[in-house]
Amino acid sequence: MIGLGLRLSLRGGGEAAARLALIVAGVAAGVMVLLTTLSLFNAFQTTTGRPCWECTTGAAPSGWALDATATGALWSYREDYYAGRTIKRLDAAALGGQAPAIPGLAHMPGPGQFAVSPALGTLLATVPRERLADRFPGTRAGTIGRAALFGPDDLVVVVGRTPQEVAAMPGARQVDSKEAVETAPFAALRNDDSDLYRVGFAVAAIGLFVPLLVLVNAATRLAAARREARFAAFRLAGATARQVNVLAAVEAALGALLGALLGIALFQLVRPAVALIRVTGSRFFPDLVAPAPWQYAAVLAGVPVLAGCTALWSLRRVRISPLGAARKAAVPRRPRAWRAIPLLAGLALFAGPVFQGGTREPDPLLAAAALALVMAGLVLAGPWLTMLAARLAARVTRGAATLLAAQRLAADPATAFRSVSGLVLAVFMGTAIAGIVPAVISGQQAVAGGTLSGVLRVPLAPYPGATGLAPQAGAELLAQLRARPGVGVLPIYALPDTGRAGPVPGGGPPPPATAADCAGLARYPALGRCPAGAQAVTGYFERVVEADNPLSIDRLLPVAGPASRAVSTDGLGLAAVLVSMDDPGTLEELRTLLARYGAGPPMTFAEVAQARATVFTQAENIALAMVALTLLAGGCSLVVAVGGGLMERRQPFTLLRLAGTPARTLAAVVLLESALPLVLAAAVAACAGFGVAGPFVDRLAMKGASMAVPGPVYFATVGGGLAASLLVILMAVPLLRHLTAPDNARFE
Repeated sequence: MIGLGLRLSLRGGGEAAARLALIVAGVAAGVMVLLTTLSLFNAFQTTTGRPCWECTTGAAPSGWALDATATGALWSYREDYYAGRTIKRLDAAALGGQAPAIPGLAHMPGPGQFAVSPALGTLLATVPRERLADRFPGTRAGTIGRAALFGPDDLVVVVGRTPQEVAAMPGARQVDSKEAVETAPFAALRNDDSDLYRVGFAVAAIGLFVPLLVLVNAATRLAAARREARFAAFRLAGATARQVNVLAAVEAALGALLGALLGIALFQLVRPAVALIRVTGSRFFPDLVAPAPWQYAAVLAGVPVLAGCTALWSLRRVRISPLGAARKAAVPRRPRAWRAIPLLAGLALFAGPVFQGGTREPDPLLAAAALALVMAGLVLAGPWLTMLAARLAARVTRGAATLLAAQRLAADPATAFRSVSGLVLAVFMGTAIAGIVPAVISGQQAVAGGTLSGVLRVPLAPYPGATGLAPQAGAELLAQLRARPGVGVLPIYALPDTGRAGPVPGGGPPPPATAADCAGLARYPALGRCPAGAQAVTGYFERVVEADNPLSIDRLLPVAGPASRAVSTDGLGLAAVLVSMDDPGTLEELRTLLARYGAGPPMTFAEVAQARATVFTQAENIALAMVALTLLAGGCSLVVAVGGGLMERRQPFTLLRLAGTPARTLAAVVLLESALPLVLAAAVAACAGFGVAGPFVDRLAMKGASMAVPGPVYFATVGGGLAASLLVILMAVPLLRHLTAPDNARFE
């Protein structure tokens, strides 16, 4: 029976060949999409599993008066910034001859030397020295290997120093031995962004699983009615139910196996392009972007098994009796209005209870429940909405094509909706994210009305409780900044820690830790103003300098006002500076000057907003990529469904043509039957996505930001996917004309 099944599949005539080709094409597209997702996730897992040398801790030295017998090395790790890109910087000094080194370096550079990653080395060779290279004293003496890097675009530098120089730096640590260098996985120690991306991959996997399952199911159930009739004839000729099962499983598994092999081959062709995708903002090393061997094996084994099970399930009526396909022809049950209840309930939760109590942050449990209700409701309500749309179309139009299509959709809306149900969740998630992200980004960029966007903020000491630069060093820095033409400076001083230790009576906020110079504050009216006659005032200026979320800055402003307490800055350490400039071209030169003093990367407020916007945009791009992949899978499902429907209804369509129905009328029937559920599903999913995004944006309470129209990438993705799907339907018209030609009006 296995041999007979192979012969029927491979040498069963033109219809069998067309059916096998469609199954192979549909499964291949699904496998290629699945392998793409798996390869990116594997690269992400491997990259975040590397040793987190940046997380290395140790004993803090007592100033620079170190024990003469100390061994190991002194480390001072911090991050720098250049043209929107983060630079990981480690200043290190050897204590003896057994100094530990980071992964990727055989030994640390000595005083007056530095080692850089390949990407930073290329950057140093292409930009003026005063803008970047002057930040790293000495000469280049080595290249950092990939063991210390996230990817080929990572910017990393290790600067060799003397022990006295490193000990005087903020955050200096003594690393006793090579074993003290942190070797735990990066994701386990710095899991804030890693968890975010891991959740993103999980959402993408869930969003892709449904359409891929629909695609494999549709491909292997191709021309189910014709197959039932053919296998029922085998039963009448004496075949047992077991033999029919073997024939069906062989036919489906063969197409799925060939499709899986073709999908793997296609993935090898697109793999170089997949390696260029920047999931975390930078590329992965190309050799990491690949599925594991066991994943290839699972695809090759699992897809044919799934296809065989689907084929057996589709023949359950044939197993009843040799005439089961005819005698047990089931009348589809019409969907009821209750299917819309979960969708409406989920949207209602987002409109109110998710943000209960008037808070701006959503309740996590209610938000998850509401999201699950909306997603389940979209799938449940699809057939019911398809039936309503079909009935409405039948009432408002009088054409023969519309009447035929509407009657068939209304009679079996579940089957019509099944081929496009896979794209509903992806369009919903993509629309929700595409509606929220632009609003959040625009709100962040509008902090203080945009008046602080070009202002450089420079923390000069770690918080809290830091004393900042010594008065003499602080005065020297301020003099250098003020000597530059077009540069304005706001000094921020660290207040003594007296009175801020311990809990605050009544649970209120702690007293301010910093004070600002009133003469400099006058240049930044968005931060507030001083009382009359005050030379300096206290305020939460440290929060403005530290905040990595511009929305929190906007809620804090103004920092100073008429009620602010006046203080004297005599003898206070310089905790931070805000620097404005008339010429944006001097930004990197100022950053090079400030880098030698700062405890954190000198960044403008616009760059802080852009750093967060990059993360949000990456999440949006991943979601839209998921939508594009799902639309691809949905389009393949549509190809299979349309082709299968044509072969399944070849006899009635041919009889209609023999009765005088024009071929263009039948083509219009096929187009309407396929396009109506497709467009309806996308429209309902998009509306639900905006229904979820709207309350989120409203509760964020961002100044100058409201519900935003998604960007062109969203419309290009969704619109292009829908247009391609409609084009696929139109491509079936020549097949329809061939199958229903009066000269071929012969049926078994």
